[in-house]
Amino acid sequence: MSQRALLRSVKGLGIPSTARKEDRKAKLKVAAPLPAAPAEQPSDHFAVRNGVRCAGVHLIVDLCGAERLDDIDHIEATLRRCVAAARATLLHIHLHHFQPSGVSGVAVLAESHISIHTWPEAGYAALDVFMCGSADPDACIPVLREAFSAKEVVVDELLRGKQA
Repeated sequence: MSQRALLRSVKGLGIPSTARKEDRKAKLKVAAPLPAAPAEQPSDHFAVRNGVRCAGVHLIVDLCGAERLDDIDHIEATLRRCVAAARATLLHIHLHHFQPSGVSGVAVLAESHISIHTWPEAGYAALDVFMCGSADPDACIPVLREAFSAKEVVVDELLRGKQA
């Protein structure tokens, strides 16, 4: 998706007053388009998982008995660590802190996204980790387990676009 299309997709939605904002102009300079693959080896950015070619690996992650789920700065830092561990490319992070508690947000990646929704009062967080290409979504699981001191981590996996 081009940067222009990415910006169009959020235009007009309005940002709630408690939303975390980043300088979009600064991000545009950092998030330059990826160079094209050599003509002799076109890259479709599909992934291969257990010998199955797919558009991407989608992990559905439940954290139970988790801590620090209302700490927006900790959540942002954790998402950044997940991106680094997965060797993915961060384009944008948007987080919203609800009142009285809870955080929802997304890290938009060149390889897709990581989303999080937290219920601190229940010690529960729901995450989607969806990545294509050579990014490693599994590398996010130990980062999440440690960052939130989760007593239980449940992971379901979907291989998206197997028929593509």
